[in-house]
Amino acid sequence: MPTSDKLRLINALAKTGLTDINCASFVNKKKVPQMADAEELAQGITYRDNVRFTGSWLNKSGFERARSTPLHLSPYVFAYASNEFAERNNNMTAEQNLQNQTVLIESYKEAGLVVDTAYIFTAFGSEFGDADPRDCEGTIAKLLDVCAASGASPGLIYLADTVGFANPLLIRRVLDKVMNKWAQLEFALHLHDTRGMGLANVAAALELGVRRFDASIGGLGGCPFAGMKGASGNICTEDLVLMCEEMGIATGIDLDAIIDCAHMAEKIVGHPLPGKTMNAGRIRHVSV
Repeated sequence: MPTSDKLRLINALAKTGLTDINCASFVNKKKVPQMADAEELAQGITYRDNVRFTGSWLNKSGFERARSTPLHLSPYVFAYASNEFAERNNNMTAEQNLQNQTVLIESYKEAGLVVDTAYIFTAFGSEFGDADPRDCEGTIAKLLDVCAASGASPGLIYLADTVGFANPLLIRRVLDKVMNKWAQLEFALHLHDTRGMGLANVAAALELGVRRFDASIGGLGGCPFAGMKGASGNICTEDLVLMCEEMGIATGIDLDAIIDCAHMAEKIVGHPLPGKTMNAGRIRHVSV
C-alpha cells in the first residue's frame, strides 16, 4: 500500500470519533517490508488534538525509531505464551523475550515514560501446539514479576488471540480466572477473526465487563508469522461499532463515517475485505 494511501486512510479514520489509532509498526524492514515506511508515515499524518496516533515495536531499536517521530508513545511490555511464535515473530525464545522486557522498561524510563500496558501474545493457543490457554495465568504472572523487578506496574493487560483459536466459552474461562486473580487490573482483548468467532468472543467478554478491544478497519492485516495460510487481521472496526451500537453500548464513533473508511480501505488494497457491515450497511429500525 503506497504511503500516500495509508496517510489518506489514517487521516479519514481520525475524523470518525476514534481516539486511538495505531498507524505503524517499527519492525524489521526486510521481514515486514509493508512497514518500511513507518518514519515517513509518522511525519505525514495530520495530527489532531483529540486523537492519539501511536505505533508498535518489538525491541529497543524499534522503540527508538518510534521515539524519533511525532507519534504519541504508549509504552508497553509483552510476553509470549508460544515459544515457537516468539522465535518466528521476534527472533528469540519466549524466555529471552521476557528478560528483554527489562531493556525496554529502562528505555522507557530514559524517555521519561511509564509502562501502562502489557500484552500476552498467543494467550489462547497457537498453531504450533505449544501454548495452552490454561497457562495464560502463569505467563501473566511471569511478565508482572519482571515488571515489578524493574519498577514497572502496568495497569492494563491485553490478552491476544493472535491466531484466532479462542471461542466464547474459552474467553469466559480465561478471563474469569485472570480477572479474579488480578482484580486491581483492567483486562482487554486483541482478537483476530481467523475462524469467524471474533465478534462472538467480544460479546462473551462484554458480559464479563471488558470494555477495550483492538480492531482494524475492514479487517485489514494478518500476521506473517502466525504459522498458517490466510492469517486474518483483527476483528473489523465497523462490525464491532455496529454490534455495540445495536447492544446499546456507546462508542463515540460515527458508524457511517467508519463504513466509508472501510470502503476506502478496500479500494486502496484492490481486493475484497472481510467486513460485513461495509456491505450490508447499518440496521434500519422501524419507528413505532
